[in-house]
Amino acid sequence: MGDHSVAEGVTEGISLLANRYQIGRLIGHGGMANVYLGTDSRLGRQVAIKLMKSQLATDPSFRSRFRQEAQAAARMAHPTIVRVFDAGEETTRDALGNTVLVPYIVMEYVEGRMLKDLIAEGPLPPKEAVRITEGILTALEYSHRAGVVHRDIKPGNVMLTHTGQVKVMDFGIARAVSDSAATVAQTTAILGTAQYFSPEQARGETVDARSDLYSTGVVLFEMLTGRPPFRGDSPVAVAYQHVSEPPAAPSTLNPAISPALDAVTLHALAKNRLDRFQSAHEFRADVVDAGAGQLPARKIHTAPPTPTTVMFGVDPRTAAGSDAALKELSSTDTNRPARTQTRPPVAWLWAGIVLIAVVVIAVVVWVLHLSPIKLENNDASTVPNLSSETYAQGSAKLTKLGLDPSRTDQSSSSVASGHIIKTVPGAGQNVTKGEPIDVYVSTGPATVSMPDVTGQSSDSAWAAITSAGLVKGSQTQQDSPSAPSGTVISTTPTSGTAVAPGSSVNIIVSSGTVAVPDVTQQPLTEATNTLTALGLDVTPQADYTCTGETVSAQSLPPGEQPQASPITLTYCAGS
Repeated sequence: MGDHSVAEGVTEGISLLANRYQIGRLIGHGGMANVYLGTDSRLGRQVAIKLMKSQLATDPSFRSRFRQEAQAAARMAHPTIVRVFDAGEETTRDALGNTVLVPYIVMEYVEGRMLKDLIAEGPLPPKEAVRITEGILTALEYSHRAGVVHRDIKPGNVMLTHTGQVKVMDFGIARAVSDSAATVAQTTAILGTAQYFSPEQARGETVDARSDLYSTGVVLFEMLTGRPPFRGDSPVAVAYQHVSEPPAAPSTLNPAISPALDAVTLHALAKNRLDRFQSAHEFRADVVDAGAGQLPARKIHTAPPTPTTVMFGVDPRTAAGSDAALKELSSTDTNRPARTQTRPPVAWLWAGIVLIAVVVIAVVVWVLHLSPIKLENNDASTVPNLSSETYAQGSAKLTKLGLDPSRTDQSSSSVASGHIIKTVPGAGQNVTKGEPIDVYVSTGPATVSMPDVTGQSSDSAWAAITSAGLVKGSQTQQDSPSAPSGTVISTTPTSGTAVAPGSSVNIIVSSGTVAVPDVTQQPLTEATNTLTALGLDVTPQADYTCTGETVSAQSLPPGEQPQASPITLTYCAGS
């Protein structure tokens, strides 16, 4: 409560952060910062403002690392990552009148709920847990490619929008703290509890992308069961379990969990980072397969799932050290159950073997002496192999043989359009003359039509694009005089274009701003036309102290300005 009060006292002394961001109501707080709803007065949009604990700013190493990591996070633009717009430090006074330096981050404002609040209501349905995990791993796949390791994946850093979109936040902040000279107490406050530590984090070793995957495995376990895999009376006790104790299979806590999800979760929680998933892409592919009821092919043994089946090198049913497993391992000849069934006499066994051998020999002799059944040449034909021939060529051959070709169009990614994929009956089969032959002709690769998402919000646009079977690509901003901020201006490919399923789509959204040029020294008419074309509200103002009817001053400076801003042009009107 003390830190919380101090932080609130600090905000009372800040009316406009960085002369741009108006601080509003408190919308969240945690061990390292308080989060406020804010307004970007320059762009006229809502933002989330995170005010870090002021005591962190006393460490010069933290301030340097904080700026570097905030810049790295700001370069990441992906629908599953909460954007960082700005970061810095603000000098102010706390409630006691002391001068303090408050580090801050300005982020995208996301309307929705934190994942930790959903989990607090109980275990999530397995399909929803898989969907959310897929979103987290999509964000990590993007950030890891950019060279940014999160280091603090936990339910408190995952948001779900009202439409179900997964958003991961606080990229880089954990590293800014752990790489600085902050005290252990401060680092613990920043990074939260030890429940989501990877074993290498608990041991103080170097952290890489696979540490994020372990933490994601912990989050998946908690979504499936309603509790993390390790709990203890202190962070040290929990960290010790991450290093040395095997996790229980999720199905031991929630019987609704499938063996496939058990296997994927336990593989993600492997102690040795070489034994767990090596990339977010690999983890995402396997968890999606497991959510669909499929055992991930690259890791699962081919044996059927019995109580002794091992998946990912882990037996989900005995991972918790059950008595049944221990008894199975310790069984001896003295405690195994006695055999109650008596064996048949040896003579009966030999008699059965001889009888089977006689039957097999008789069948072989009979097959060898069978006469092949032949159809009269006048009444039968053999279907030719027409693969990859054009339909015109193939149908001519069939007609010449007295057969009746019937065309069926079918998409194919391997056979050229207009060429034959196969026939039914197939090539080499004997058929009666006049019999219809189904000829399957390629129409080329299957395509989908790129939907028209122009004018929609980015979230709605991505939903329509993925629903059409296409894949999210990049999202970039562009100035527009008329398109509202955050709405789609254009797409690549353009709407209506026929593209292959799974193709990547890039969108350009409106920044909500326009680039105002310097129009001074231009004729008034020319300057007015230029600014009106940008959607600005131009008001001319005469200056009778000079002549020439050229613009001598403009009320808005050159640069990025909000759409439809009013601008006054002072022009020379003297004679």
